[in-house]
Amino acid sequence: MAGISESLGRIIDIWIKPFEVVSILEHGNGLINSTYKIETKGEENPDFILQKINHNIFKDVDGLQDNIIMVTDHIRNGLIRDGVKDIDRRVLTLHYLNLENNYKGKDESRLSWYKDEEGGCWRIFKYIPNTRSYDKMTSPAMAELAGRAFGNFHKQLSDFDGESLCEVIPGFHNTPMRIENLRKRVAADPVGRLKDVKAEVEFLLSRAGEYSKIVEMGDAGLIPKRVVHQDTKFNNVLLDMEDNILCVIDLDTVMPGYICYDVGDAIRTGANKGLEDDENLDNVEFDADIYNGFIKGFTAETHDMLTPAEADTLAFGPRLLTYEQAVRFLDDYIDGDNYYKCRKNYPQHNLVRARAQIKLLQSMEKHYDAV
Repeated sequence: MAGISESLGRIIDIWIKPFEVVSILEHGNGLINSTYKIETKGEENPDFILQKINHNIFKDVDGLQDNIIMVTDHIRNGLIRDGVKDIDRRVLTLHYLNLENNYKGKDESRLSWYKDEEGGCWRIFKYIPNTRSYDKMTSPAMAELAGRAFGNFHKQLSDFDGESLCEVIPGFHNTPMRIENLRKRVAADPVGRLKDVKAEVEFLLSRAGEYSKIVEMGDAGLIPKRVVHQDTKFNNVLLDMEDNILCVIDLDTVMPGYICYDVGDAIRTGANKGLEDDENLDNVEFDADIYNGFIKGFTAETHDMLTPAEADTLAFGPRLLTYEQAVRFLDDYIDGDNYYKCRKNYPQHNLVRARAQIKLLQSMEKHYDAV
């Protein structure tokens, strides 16, 4: 039980009563939170997912948990209204602290997490058995499946007021803010790396006006703010063993935003023929077939809710998110690698990432009219 203190172990025993813990093992490959699977005694009894919340990134843990509670409650109520039977497999379920053991906090959100003696913040979800996920969309059919899953997520939340959610990472996809941060970093050149990246800086800043337009459209009221997942990798879609869609998971970054962000992030991560940190830029190319499959599935679920202006932004979303990620990688490189984890003894890692995103963006720009 690496990372689980004896005192936390005692809390977990109380937390999941009347079930008995058999083992707590590391689970999944997430980069932000530490995740464990709690196995309980008895085949008929539920297992659980234990997570240590990275509160260096998610500083307002109450706000984070409130978001998840509000969103999952809304989805659950919709499933009940629609007569869905297997609801606990169709939406994430937080497992609340046991009130009779005096772990009640100031408000309801406090009941869904626990702060240990060392300041670590922990929560528990019910584990959904007999499921799987995939790291990569390897065909247009798989991309369509991903598009349907995230499109259905938006459809389920189309009547939810996104403005009621806490902005757990302020300015997360505020591209003009990211551009301004890069300008300041270039001016300061804190660790003397600017001399190596002048071409990349010029490329990105020359496009600053074009890639600020989504925020400007939102500020002008031309497109609505909605509930946006903001981490739409394919492995955040949970499927049953026959690859039927169950639900979307990893709701930490669910915040107010614009719907093209979710299309953009799914395609940025899923329609690149190379790797995010590919040193061989010849490998990095936009996969239009994956894009078309995703859009087919996504719009099949969302066409009734999208405004015409929103629909027009979907194809721009992948370019926007790829541009923004290039800006962020380059900004971190110039700053001395203080945000993103880099491989050991690899001081060029963020620069390699930025160059790969720039190459992907160039490929997307070339295909833009066609898609």
